[in-house]
Amino acid sequence: MTRPDFEEAVRAVVRSLPSGAVATYGEVAADAGFPGAARAVGSLLRRSTGLPWWRVVAAGGRLIPGEEQEQARRLRAEGVPLTAEGKVALSILGGRP
Repeated sequence: MTRPDFEEAVRAVVRSLPSGAVATYGEVAADAGFPGAARAVGSLLRRSTGLPWWRVVAAGGRLIPGEEQEQARRLRAEGVPLTAEGKVALSILGGRP
């Protein structure tokens, strides 16, 4: 697949995440048909606008470095529980439709 195919597939997966749902970069990559491309997903989200980027977290529920406060604010606004350590509660990861 070409780079435009990857980008459009990732955008489609991220757009499909409903309010209150969370996925990891690895899950987005796999759902887009590119398992193992988690870092490329992160890179794409950093340079994209108009996507619900806050619904995508690092492995283990970690929030995006440098964006933790804004990401946490947006996730909480959607009812996503965070742990005392400021991570997404692992119980909801993988619970996407």
